[in-house]
Amino acid sequence: MNLKIAILAGDGIGPEIMTQGVAVLDAIAQKYNHQFVYEEAIVGAHAIDEVGDPYPDATHEVCMNADAVFFAAVGDLKYDNDPTNPVRPEQGLLAMRKKLGLFANVRPVATFDCLLHKSPLKDELVRGADFIVIRELTGGMYFGEKYQDNDKAYDTDIYTRPEIERILKVAFEMAQERRKHLTVVDKANVLASSRLWRAIAQEMEPQYPDVTTDYLFIDNASMRVLTEPTFFDVIVTENTFGDILTDETSCITGSMGLQPSSSLGLHTPLFEPVHGSWPQAAGQNKANPLAQILSAAMLLEHFGLTTEGALIREAVNASLDANVRTPEIQVEGGAEYGTTDVGAWIVDYILRH
Repeated sequence: MNLKIAILAGDGIGPEIMTQGVAVLDAIAQKYNHQFVYEEAIVGAHAIDEVGDPYPDATHEVCMNADAVFFAAVGDLKYDNDPTNPVRPEQGLLAMRKKLGLFANVRPVATFDCLLHKSPLKDELVRGADFIVIRELTGGMYFGEKYQDNDKAYDTDIYTRPEIERILKVAFEMAQERRKHLTVVDKANVLASSRLWRAIAQEMEPQYPDVTTDYLFIDNASMRVLTEPTFFDVIVTENTFGDILTDETSCITGSMGLQPSSSLGLHTPLFEPVHGSWPQAAGQNKANPLAQILSAAMLLEHFGLTTEGALIREAVNASLDANVRTPEIQVEGGAEYGTTDVGAWIVDYILRH
């Protein structure tokens, strides 16, 4: 298969983990006789520094002309420490989602048996957890009307029927492909926007009679993903709730460095790790590249390359079992492996199996 892939490494640890993600894609291309053509583009703080725009038009053109976008992370301390700055790296990510029409963020949450001890939760709670959170990406408070002065501020949580219907369609169909259980997360007892979400979900339920659908308020759902994670199969929710909920689920896997994601919608699909740019660790060769590498697996699987994606997942599992791990998930007394070491080990495994 021939694929044209836009490479957006971004800021902080982004370039380091991206190097390993691309190396894994290259190994897959070599092994299975695919051709992956890459085109790099700037985003985030890097783009602000160069052209004053966190998502410049030239970057958008690269993304639109690609089959897929492979993205790492944006964010820089000099912007984090200056909340008055009108231009911020994160605005580039929001603009990219909006312009590419990426309304559905898909985040798998699954445990690794050899890493259960790294979770702050008890083994018996998280063992066997395997679910997906689908977060609406282009609506809600993040994109609604905003206002701020010295005495008042507001963010408008606005959703329309078409926005809700399209994300629920993705969720129902994904539930059909898995264990046929969908949980709609909202705050319908308080928020009008959530009541519309729930009403539309209830309207759509009869179209998917094979899917068991239930509803949880966000506060209850936030508790249950930590106390009963094996209950869930597919969760769907709005933008703000989804942002918080998917960060919370890192407690289940034991590290945000293990969680990949995809963002799907109207134009080019995007694949990225869920963690941030961790600027404090940039250039230190200690960032965990596994979420970036697993995002590469999701990219390949999106295009039907399931065998290739499965081999990447097998290689990641093998590296964990062999204790080839970056410091934050290494066992006590284990050898020290950096970002490049882990990536090289996985590439070698792919080429040998």
